[in-house]
Amino acid sequence: MLAALPLPHSFESRIGTALLRRATGDDTDAVIALLSDDPISAARGDVASAEDRPAYAQALLEILAEPSNDLLVVELDGKVVGTLQLTSIPGMARRGARRLLVEAVRVQSGLRSSGIGSAAMRWVGEDAAPAVGAAMVQLTSDAARIDAHRFYERLGYVGSHRGFKYTVPQG
Repeated sequence: MLAALPLPHSFESRIGTALLRRATGDDTDAVIALLSDDPISAARGDVASAEDRPAYAQALLEILAEPSNDLLVVELDGKVVGTLQLTSIPGMARRGARRLLVEAVRVQSGLRSSGIGSAAMRWVGEDAAPAVGAAMVQLTSDAARIDAHRFYERLGYVGSHRGFKYTVPQG
């Protein structure tokens, strides 16, 4: 876990006060539901099947045990409605600049455009990045996520690079 993060953090959204906090094992099912609520993630296999739960639970434990990683959730009225993963990466480029990588940003589909995602991402840039000594926040977004691209651009993110992925053959 990224111990330096200023958590928990309350913020206002259009639908009420939300709380950004570190995930715990008790949040596993809620995070799985958020991943499966997204059609692109679901197409990749995040379908919230019971047989996959142990893998997700183990991943959460590993993320929280790793000093350069964290998984956060957003609560609204006591219910988890959002999540994101942060990874602090030291680097040689840009004169040794540290980067804060944001991944798996999800807000419950019925609550998108409520200000929850915007507030969480502003917190990443304004509070989390300085707390871990990052000079830059970076993220990747699937090429099919046109609405997400507009969302990040409205927040000041620049589509400056083209990302590539390689799926490692299993078996």
